[in-house]
Amino acid sequence: MADGEAPLLEARGVRACYESVEVLHGVDLRIEVGSLTAVLGPNGAGKSTLLSVLAGLHAPSAGAVLFEGRPVKAGKADKLVRAGLCLIPEGKGIFPNLTVQENLWMMTHGGVGRREIEEQAFERFPQLASRRNQTAGTLSGGEQQMLAMARAVSTKPRLLLLDELSMGLAPIIVEELFSVVSALAADGVTVVVVEQFAEFALKVAKWAVVMTGGRVVHSGPAADVGARLQDLYLGAQAANGNDPR
Repeated sequence: MADGEAPLLEARGVRACYESVEVLHGVDLRIEVGSLTAVLGPNGAGKSTLLSVLAGLHAPSAGAVLFEGRPVKAGKADKLVRAGLCLIPEGKGIFPNLTVQENLWMMTHGGVGRREIEEQAFERFPQLASRRNQTAGTLSGGEQQMLAMARAVSTKPRLLLLDELSMGLAPIIVEELFSVVSALAADGVTVVVVEQFAEFALKVAKWAVVMTGGRVVHSGPAADVGARLQDLYLGAQAANGNDPR
């Protein structure tokens, strides 16, 4: 990442707690405009907590998060969405009792019409078109993840945060989803994808951040990380011990 350029999103010395347990221990992070960044780490590394803080859903106990140079304040997630920051949480974030079409229509609050939203969704995910009248909760896990991504893309985000895209899905579906992620980045959407399973993320990411025990232990080009990943995990765990999340 280039020095001297203002990042789209920045975390400075971020600490975060759940009650009395500190989960993030002074995280620094820079996300440049147009980048596709993978945040990797073993289960319990603090990755999902970091995304929640970045998205304004969880207040840091210390440090700051800046989006386009302005402070991100917890509880203001709706304002962040309108400013172009969109989070797809682990668990997909769809309305299971609504149809595919109705889930998409929920995104018209941003001022985009139903027809345009459907065209965008079905162009990127053609299999959803044949499911438009199907209740979202009856879709396969992969189709639900596609619907969540289609909803997010309809808001025309500047920054898309993806939490555990591959969770519970077959490798062939994960590969398809990551091809869409790569296409979004090619279209100019800045993407941060949190992944416990690094293989697919490293295929598409240009930059990688490795976390263990609530700390960033490495940050650099994704192409350089794959071969070192296990050593980074084990070395950091040996140095820091095992944190509770």
